[in-house]
Amino acid sequence: MSGEMSEKTSDKSESELPALEGTRERLESVGITLNENERSGVFMQVDQSPEVISKARDGVEVMPLSQAMEKYPWVAELRWSLVDRDKDEYTKMADSSEGVEGYFIRALPGAKVEIPVEACLYLKTAGHIQKVHNILIAEEGSELNVISGCASHPGVISGMHVGVSEFFVRKDAKLNFTMIHRWDSDIEVRPRSAAFVDEGGTFISNYVIMGPVKLVQLYPRVRVKKDGMAVFSNIVVAPEGSMVDVGSYAALEEPGASVDMISRVISNGGKMITRGHIVAESNDVNGHLECRGLMLSKEGVIDAIPEIETHFPRVEISHEAAIGKIAEEAVFYLMCRGLTRDEAVGAIIRGFLDIEIKGLPDTLKVAITRVIDSLGEEML
Repeated sequence: MSGEMSEKTSDKSESELPALEGTRERLESVGITLNENERSGVFMQVDQSPEVISKARDGVEVMPLSQAMEKYPWVAELRWSLVDRDKDEYTKMADSSEGVEGYFIRALPGAKVEIPVEACLYLKTAGHIQKVHNILIAEEGSELNVISGCASHPGVISGMHVGVSEFFVRKDAKLNFTMIHRWDSDIEVRPRSAAFVDEGGTFISNYVIMGPVKLVQLYPRVRVKKDGMAVFSNIVVAPEGSMVDVGSYAALEEPGASVDMISRVISNGGKMITRGHIVAESNDVNGHLECRGLMLSKEGVIDAIPEIETHFPRVEISHEAAIGKIAEEAVFYLMCRGLTRDEAVGAIIRGFLDIEIKGLPDTLKVAITRVIDSLGEEML
């Protein structure tokens, strides 16, 4: 892929935006740099307004969804084709005609977009309900890497984020999507997402949240066709007062389809529910569902709900779940080697949260590691 940039869709620069004052640390904590030299494209939406839209490198398109629907009539047909607009009150809310915006990110056929595209959804106004609809497409034979950071402005402790995202992974394409959240104590977050993985395609979805939030309810659904693969990885910490309900659903529709669902969850006084549901709709498919939980407070709750389902004999589907606490022997072992108790506990927690995610580019690995390290220090 060429390193040339296409025409800008916005002339606003970061320095001209009062919405960004004092937010550098908050943005960096969700992996957002707003540096177009380090990204294949940059999109930022503040409340309902797209504010930063950078140049995009050749082979990738980045623009507001409203602009994409004007440019390509077929985008309107894709919108709401994977997510039911009448699913619940939140999808209906996101289907309202008033102020709904979001991003459109597309890798063109055969393009290898190895440097991530960056998308930020930022809640700046207290009490605001941010309504978003996103469409991401990896066209046939392409590779697309996206890092999406969602956050609230420092001091904005109340509000709601309602985000609908639809992912289309065409034949032999690959889409890596990493979503990192950082909210506050009285904010509700209700994503409604779905993906379609065509023959030979790969969809990798990573979700990270480690700070306070009133409620997160996230349950993406994916349909996987012949020889396609989906991977869901969740890294979640529920602090005191937080309710985090995350999971994923996969329908393996044709032979060769596979899915891995991996969760590492910690309750530090909050309530944590992790779900997973794998359905074999064909012979010769395979899937694995794994959840491991760590209790740091006796006030917390972790509830693991795995489901596997098949009506066909030639399938390989498994699940495992384990919940426990930090072993004092492990803490003592590290303390004997010179670490303080806090350092020992921190090392154990970071090791617990370390997931080897299949096919994740080094740039996204670095972003996730940075978030875990920085927010892990705050948690301790």
